[in-house]
Amino acid sequence: MKDKELSEKIIAINKNARFEYEILDKIEAGIVLVGTEVKSLREGHCNIKEGYIIEDGGALYVKNMNISEYKHGNINNHDPLRVRKLLLHKIEITKLVRSIKEKGVTIIPLKVYLKGSLIKMEIGVGKGKKLFDKRETIKQRDIDRDTEREIKNR
Repeated sequence: MKDKELSEKIIAINKNARFEYEILDKIEAGIVLVGTEVKSLREGHCNIKEGYIIEDGGALYVKNMNISEYKHGNINNHDPLRVRKLLLHKIEITKLVRSIKEKGVTIIPLKVYLKGSLIKMEIGVGKGKKLFDKRETIKQRDIDRDTEREIKNR
């Protein structure tokens, strides 16, 4: 089988996650979806801003991930806020669960994207930032913006 360069089409990004959390590790995971969810995602109707990941019975699930109903769907359309299972290897799941219990960190969805014909989610292990860390982030962003503006004007 030849190696194809798989194109990625980003469906949703959780920008707030990088502001609220310090991302320690990133992992790519698959998602268990039904047909109308896939069609809706391909149209770009997804919101992961309020989503979070929980562990239940040795598996990881994403909650509060809003995939809008498929507008051409029928009576069998999906529930937009249903709990969806993440597809990971057992080693990855145990590593993530261990890090949650030991370090006091949380797992959050960072982005949802198409990789070839598959829908993937990038999840991150994050530690919550304190208020002064957030202020530093804002200050650094302003400094970077000002320097870019100065370079552009020259």
